[in-house]
Amino acid sequence: MLDEVRVHALIADDEPLARRGIRQLLAPHHDVDVVGEARNGRETVHLARTLRPDLLFLDVQMPELDAFGVLRALTPSPLPAVIFVTAYDHFAVRAFESHALDYLVKPIEEARFVEALQRTRDRMRSLAAVELSHRLAALLSPRERASLTRGLCPTRLVVPTSAGELVLEAEEIDWIEADDYYAAIHARGRRHLMRQSLAVLERRLDPEQFVRAHRGAIVNIERVRELRGDAGETVLLLRDGTRVPVSRRRREHVTRRIRVLGGEPFAAH
Repeated sequence: MLDEVRVHALIADDEPLARRGIRQLLAPHHDVDVVGEARNGRETVHLARTLRPDLLFLDVQMPELDAFGVLRALTPSPLPAVIFVTAYDHFAVRAFESHALDYLVKPIEEARFVEALQRTRDRMRSLAAVELSHRLAALLSPRERASLTRGLCPTRLVVPTSAGELVLEAEEIDWIEADDYYAAIHARGRRHLMRQSLAVLERRLDPEQFVRAHRGAIVNIERVRELRGDAGETVLLLRDGTRVPVSRRRREHVTRRIRVLGGEPFAAH
């Protein structure tokens, strides 16, 4: 079922020949439907909002609004997978900082194009698997639900960096905090930014392993050393000394999860 995922693509480029070139490259890929073409930045924003494509081929330099302006205009709504297309490679660092899925330099090499397209498919299948697990989980008992969710949740997160992409195993993650339109993932002793909302990450991550402590934080249960009351507030103390507040609304849920699923004793004051 997940192999049948189709990709709806929007092509944004002010050069007709460039748009036609991408269409020709897409022609052999019958799982990709081109849902529209945009000739400038503002048209791209309009079509992206109305057509809601899965994939956006985005020329960096366009009239009225460049690629970075387009992404700012579309934020904070969920973005499609974005593949930057440009004649200049010096935009690469800024593109990946904007969390582009890939970056193609004109004239586009077919092999690189196929590689970028495959990354889009992989991302969509991953998201589709999580969505399917949530639909099925609603029909199951709590025990069956936990087993299913554990089996389908991704075990890795891919974080874009200026040099490429960093693959983080879920078990390496200590905790995640909201940072405007980004999620700051604390892992391997560093802070990694990812353009995802905490709500989306919460749905993707294994609920047996992670718990939402409050509106702005998700915590890996195995990293919790202590749950304590501190000046009238409830706080999770992690193994590295990080203190993560627990909201009053989530305190009972967080406490129950740690006691039942943490797998080891913990101190509660």
